[in-house]
Amino acid sequence: MVITDLLSRNAALYGDEVSLVEISPAKVETAGLTWHEYDMNHIQPAVDFRREMTWREFDDQANRFANFLLSRNLGKGKKVAILMVNCLEWLPIYFGILKAGALAVPLNFRYTADEIKYCLQLSQSDALIFGEVFTQRIEAIKDGLPEIQLWLFLGENKPDFAEDYPQVTTSFSAEAPAVDLQPEDDAAIYFSSGTTGFPKAILHDHASLYSACVTEQKHHGQTRKDNFLCIPPLYHTGAKMHWFGSLISGGKAVLLCGVKPQWIMQAISDEKATIVWLLVPWAQDILDSIESGLIDLGEYHLDQLRLMHIGAQPVPPSLVKRWLRYFPNHDYDTNYGLSESIGPGCVHLGVGNIDKVGAIGKAGYHWQTKIVDENKNPVPQGAVGELAVKGPGVMKCYFNDVEATEAVLQDGWLFTGDMAKTDEDGFIYLVDRKKDVIISGGENIYPVQIEDFLRANEAVKDVAVIGIPDKRLGEIPAAIIEVKENYTLDKQHVDSFCQDLPRYKRPKRVIFAEVPRNPTGKIEKPKLREMYCGEGLIASQLNS
Repeated sequence: MVITDLLSRNAALYGDEVSLVEISPAKVETAGLTWHEYDMNHIQPAVDFRREMTWREFDDQANRFANFLLSRNLGKGKKVAILMVNCLEWLPIYFGILKAGALAVPLNFRYTADEIKYCLQLSQSDALIFGEVFTQRIEAIKDGLPEIQLWLFLGENKPDFAEDYPQVTTSFSAEAPAVDLQPEDDAAIYFSSGTTGFPKAILHDHASLYSACVTEQKHHGQTRKDNFLCIPPLYHTGAKMHWFGSLISGGKAVLLCGVKPQWIMQAISDEKATIVWLLVPWAQDILDSIESGLIDLGEYHLDQLRLMHIGAQPVPPSLVKRWLRYFPNHDYDTNYGLSESIGPGCVHLGVGNIDKVGAIGKAGYHWQTKIVDENKNPVPQGAVGELAVKGPGVMKCYFNDVEATEAVLQDGWLFTGDMAKTDEDGFIYLVDRKKDVIISGGENIYPVQIEDFLRANEAVKDVAVIGIPDKRLGEIPAAIIEVKENYTLDKQHVDSFCQDLPRYKRPKRVIFAEVPRNPTGKIEKPKLREMYCGEGLIASQLNS
């Protein structure tokens, strides 16, 4: 079975049931109301902020788009890029591309014009569908992309060079196209997050996508009764592969366009969400809002919520313990994965292992793990080495990059670049990214350990630790600390708080500034190194 068969099955079995809901709270606020006021008074805002789609409508839209693409010779082997923010049309477009036999190429909606051009050329894309907010970026690069044979637009104020997506696809048949899809066929190209440099193009086949459905449902037990609140961007494997659990089970999902804590809680309450996947900053913001009084949990209906899970980055144990103080009645899980391993699921904590919070868990369903030294030999329990994973969702390759592929793929094992160790029960603990390790005076310092320690300070909203050059020690740890609103913090207090750390791990520099994160919640450490290492380190920003 290929993943598009699941959509066709759902349309046949559950055609009249709602598959997707899109909620855009910002539209309510443009009408001068809060979402809560709208809900309480049943006032219709100027622009409808809630749309929904049945499984049959979902499948019909995907089929129409597939048939349109085939009419333009964009079938097997062709690549169709998607540059859109989350919306109700996103997933039908994605599945239409797959049904045509083409490869879907989702793009990060925060890319600059040059980055968009780079990724389109790297993936050898043949077509692009984009939303209104990207028009200026596309206009800046389109003349340098003669290989793009089709520009499609979704939104208002269509530019002259593009065709209108709804207009050109409406007349095409809603019958499934006669395209023979096999599990080994190429299906999608995703891009690495770019936290270690320029993104790489990651090629997955249909078997890989389908395996993500099976793994996710096995881990979190989705049924048709579940309602998954999806907040992260759909261009990333994390959000979509968690939604795949809804696809395989025929369950409903809500796409929330916005990350304000009050919006998240209102969506859980109003839409009766049973599962929510959060990034660390969003969970942190919700807790801060509860503790500051901005959110009163008594105003929301939360009894149906059965699972909150987090992934995409190391999860501070202190954050999970805080969360469980306010939400003790639902399950929690930590997910670990990479775009190269079709997103989350190759390792997970498991909802029954709350006593192991701090670990990323054990090998996921149908996955294997090992931790190795620099010679690829397994290390003893408790020793730090590089985590490698093997399973049905490992990428085929980095597209058109043999050297990069060979550096991370060996005998089916994907070497993640993450440093980890296991405890006596076999649970895996992330120590840090291999490239983020700080070597100071010959000692390896793992920034995640210092970050987790500092996050226990009630004044710390977010923190990142990087190595900055030092003539004597080679590198020293520097902490970039984002302070919570209405709190104060200075270096003296940070130094005092860190007395329980070994001396060599204590931050030697403290910088009070915003911690930049990408849309999937990962700290953008290359950006921090550029800002604060060498000449970029501005003395006035140091409190030493």
